[in-house]
Amino acid sequence: MSLFSTAYLPPIAYILEMMSSPDKIFIEQHEHYTKQTYRNRCYLMGANGLFGLSVPVMKKSNSKTCIKDLKIKYDENWQNNHWRSITSAYLSSPFFMYYQSDLERFYTKKYDFLLDFNLEIMDYVLSKMKLDITYELGTEFTPLDILENDFRHSIHPKHKWNKEELIKPYRQVFDEKFDFKANLSILDLLCNEGQNAENYLLQCLQKGIKPTIKFKFPLQ
Repeated sequence: MSLFSTAYLPPIAYILEMMSSPDKIFIEQHEHYTKQTYRNRCYLMGANGLFGLSVPVMKKSNSKTCIKDLKIKYDENWQNNHWRSITSAYLSSPFFMYYQSDLERFYTKKYDFLLDFNLEIMDYVLSKMKLDITYELGTEFTPLDILENDFRHSIHPKHKWNKEELIKPYRQVFDEKFDFKANLSILDLLCNEGQNAENYLLQCLQKGIKPTIKFKFPLQ
């Protein structure tokens, strides 16, 4: 089995590992919440450079909270802030307009639990990329260091993904202003490549190309 943490609009590395997994994919729901990870954080590129968006959660100090029980906090209007940031960053991207109304609904509906929110918005993006990725939620906690394909902590904002060279450059909104960023959220890929994203990811994995889709990496 391949095991992943839940993730808020996960990075490209997360999706590539899912696509290349030869095993059944599970998402951990019985682990304790770990802060400053992709579990409630994503990274995008805006006019001022790289920025992160974090979903606030209700975690009591000095206590361990199971991911499946972790509630989202609405003390501040984070949904409005996230949506404004996303719109500002991707309004001029080639494909944002096709998904804008659908995406906005994730930032007007109130979700009780982080896990539910993460899964619903990830499933939406995967469906628009035409990616046939299936997964199940784990039924019990899996201890560390017993699985070869355990990505719960290896895919982390503070750690460079060990296969980052697989992520080929694609056109990003502010590429004339900033260098290419290789491992942003899948939302960045969707907004910039649309349904070409599937073909792009397959090329990254060198799995071949669907002959009906014409796609080339931008010239360097």
